[in-house]
This record gives sequence, C-alpha cells and structure tokens, in this order.
Amino acid sequence: MANPGGGESVNIFRWAAAIVFFLQLPNPIFWLVVHPQIGYWRGRLRAAYITALVTSWGVMTILLIVSRRAILAQARPGDLQIGMGLLLIAADIWLFERARQDLGTSRLIGKTELAGGGEVVDTGIYSYLRNPRYVGMIASVLGACLLAATTLMWAICGVWLVLVLMVIGFEERELRARLGPPYIEYCRRVPRFIPHRMPVRAK
Repeated sequence: MANPGGGESVNIFRWAAAIVFFLQLPNPIFWLVVHPQIGYWRGRLRAAYITALVTSWGVMTILLIVSRRAILAQARPGDLQIGMGLLLIAADIWLFERARQDLGTSRLIGKTELAGGGEVVDTGIYSYLRNPRYVGMIASVLGACLLAATTLMWAICGVWLVLVLMVIGFEERELRARLGPPYIEYCRRVPRFIPHRMPVRAK
C-alpha cells in the first residue's frame, strides 16, 4: 500500500541532501586555491577569501544547477538509509561545534594560516583526532549521498574525497612548516581520522 505522504517526505530529505552538498562540496576546492600558494596569500587575507570563495562556490553552484535533475532524481531511500544519513549529518553538526569551541572561529576559517603564527591545539576534540572538521564534512556528505540515493552523487563523492585528502596533505605540510616539532610530535600522538578513544564532555 502506498504511503500518501511518502513523496513529500522523500522530497524533504532530497532537498536536505542538496543543502549539504552546496555547503560542503566546495570546501576542498576553496582550500586547494589557498593551501598550495599559502606564501603568496599570506598577508592578502581579503583577496584570498574572495578568490577562493568565488572559485569554489562558483564552480559548485554551476555543477549543482547543471546536474540538479540527476542529483535530485526520484530515487527512494529506505528507512535505514534515511536514518543513517540523518545520523551522519548530525555527527557533522556536533563535530563542527566541538571544533569551533576548541579551535576558535578565526582559526577554523583559516585566518591564522593566512596570517602566520599560531600554536598547536591539542585539547578538547583535537586531543582525539587531528581533523575533526574534515571527519565531519566527510560524514555529512556520505549522509547526504544516502538521502539522495543517486549514483551520480556517489560518483561525485568519490572525486570529492580524493580532493579532501589532497587538501589535508597540503594543510599538514603547511602546519609542519609553520609550527615545527610540536606539530610533528602532535601528529605522532593523535590520529588523523579515527580516535583511539571516544571523546567525552568534561564535567
């Protein structure tokens, strides 16, 4: 028997996936504009942000508009897919907030990298894993792919993951050069993606 409200529910989840894609997919492109030429952009904060934002969100907006029918096709994710997708997106929101609290908004959006200086942050969520923001982004994009339930988005996600790994490589190289031995030691102690133990909130 058909679910009378099923179509509306699927549309809601599909558009939720589209919002996640719009917010998250441009991120590695943004940082691929900034990180490889960090020496050039350092001291040119406004120009760096404008160039990276126009490039990343411009490219992704065009891609999403051109492929919107394939991305938002009438695929119907199952209840398990929807549950897992929403859980992964919620995990990203939680990780983002923890990273913002522990790192600070300015550092989270790259101001310290573009200005130079800074120090290793190894407290809070950063005592469990080195890249909580990227882990969250990956979780939400995978969650959105489950909600969209289209082959095209899984293919785009695969390419996007490669770009994310490239960005992490550039970022860690820049951090080693800028922060030196303390960051190298931090990398020895703290894993990139999967924590050795689960983070807990301090009482």
